[in-house]
Formats: sequence, C-alpha cells, structure tokens
Amino acid sequence: MSENISSSVDAFLEYLKYASGRTDNTVINYAVDLSQFVDYLLAEGVKDLEEIKQSHVRGFLRELLAYGYSKSTVLRKLSSLRSWMKFLQQSGVEMSDPTKGVRGPKEPKRLPRALAYEDIKLLLEEGPRGEFEIRDRAILELLYGCGLRVAELVALDWEDVDIKERWLRVQGKGEKERLVPMGRFAQKALTDWQAVLGKNSGPLFPGEGCERIAVRTVHRIVSRAAKRVGLVGVSPHVLRHSFATHMLEGGASLRVLQELLGHQSLVTTQRYLKISYEQLKKGYVSAHPRGRGESDV
Repeated sequence: MSENISSSVDAFLEYLKYASGRTDNTVINYAVDLSQFVDYLLAEGVKDLEEIKQSHVRGFLRELLAYGYSKSTVLRKLSSLRSWMKFLQQSGVEMSDPTKGVRGPKEPKRLPRALAYEDIKLLLEEGPRGEFEIRDRAILELLYGCGLRVAELVALDWEDVDIKERWLRVQGKGEKERLVPMGRFAQKALTDWQAVLGKNSGPLFPGEGCERIAVRTVHRIVSRAAKRVGLVGVSPHVLRHSFATHMLEGGASLRVLQELLGHQSLVTTQRYLKISYEQLKKGYVSAHPRGRGESDV
C-alpha cells in the first residue's frame, strides 16, 4: 500500500521535534520547506511517496529559483528534502531516493572583504591590550604579516621559526610544507613574545595545560582586538585576505602569492584575490602604451 505524503512529513516533523533535539526554529524551517514541496507535488498530480521522481525534485528547485529565491535558500530546501528522504528510508519505507544525484545551484564563492591598510595598522598597533597584549600582537602580526591560515598559526612550534633570518616553516593543507618570510614587525613581536614566554621550544602559542592555543581562541583574539578599535566583522581569514590583496596592490605576482598562500593551483589564487576596478584601470593606464589619455600624462 502506498503511503500518504502529508502524513510522512508530519511523522518526520514529529521526529525532529521530540527525538532529534532540534530547535523550534529549525523544525519550523523544515516544515515550511516540506510544505512547499508537498504543494508542488499536488499541483503536479503526485499523491503518493512512490510516485516522487528526480524530475519532481529538479522541477521544484527550478520553480523556487524562478520565484526569486536565493541560491543559498534553494540549497537549504534541497537539504531539507534529503533529510526527509533519509528519515523515510531509516523508517523502513521502501522507495528510491528522488534527491539522489540532484545537484543544487552553485553558490558564487564570496570572498571576505580586505581591510584598508590604515585599518590594519590601527588594529595591529592599538587592538592588543590587557594581560596577553604581547601574545595577541604576535598573533595578529603573523596572521596579517605572513597571510597564514588560522590552523597553520596554531600548529606552529618554536622549532619552525627562525627569528633572526625571519622565516617560518609552515605546514599547510595536505601536509604540504612551505617557507614563508616575515617582516620586521612580526620579527619584533615574536622576539617580545619569546622573552615573555621564556621558551624556545614547543608550541609557539601554548594554551591551557601547555596544549596549543585553540582555533576558537584565536578567532576571539582577532574579534576582540578589532572591536576595540571600532572594526566589525574581522576574522583571521579577513587578515589573510587583506595580506594577499595588499601584496597584489603592491606589485607582487600571482606566482609569488600562490607560494606564500600555500595554494596548489594558481587558479585558486586568482579566485581568492579580488582586484578593484580602480586597480585594473590604474594597471592598464600605467602599463599599456596606448592606455593613457591626455589627463593621465
């Protein structure tokens, strides 16, 4: 006997509410998403679970996009359908999963904003305060001055640092090791931190119990320092992006940036960096032999 679609949705929502520990808002979102899909199915003449096909799921997603829903919202609704189907199969309902193989719309990759250098300077010089000011300044200087990922920063040991020669040995994604130079400000910040810490071995930034500092702690350090100088929405990755953007604006090549950022592909570096239209125009005018107008001379 075929099972009624609406009753199966009700059973799923009951499970979410009482057995899965989901919040009320989450259950409401699932209810909205699934009720929209049920309405679509009824309009298509589908009344039983076993009649739902991949074409119905794809048609539903196309209709949502046509109505003006954002790609991220459509992806969320597809995720709701998949969770519902998984629940039905785990409950013993014999049916093929119509969401299997259905790909949602691709979300455009959003890059974090790059801070102006004036804001970066203010953050680095005025942001760190309090008991851990010297440590926090060293963290900020490395994140911006070397373009490190937060996980790379946390994994650093003193053995990976050559303060005198201003080099870092960084373990990147895929356990790929690279050498990254650091500037004199980062050098001084690390020298000051080493003097306070009194160590030259083990984790560069230890946490409680001599363990490494946690990634979430680094996020809090950056956010707290930014708020102190009136900046919002600043994360370790914003500092990494600011590093890359300022390097590009200063004339660094994409090949150099690829190595510094630890990207395996140059394509990744190109997508990571966002050159402003003003920078493009400036570069064109200064470089192309017929790019200058009379006012540019």
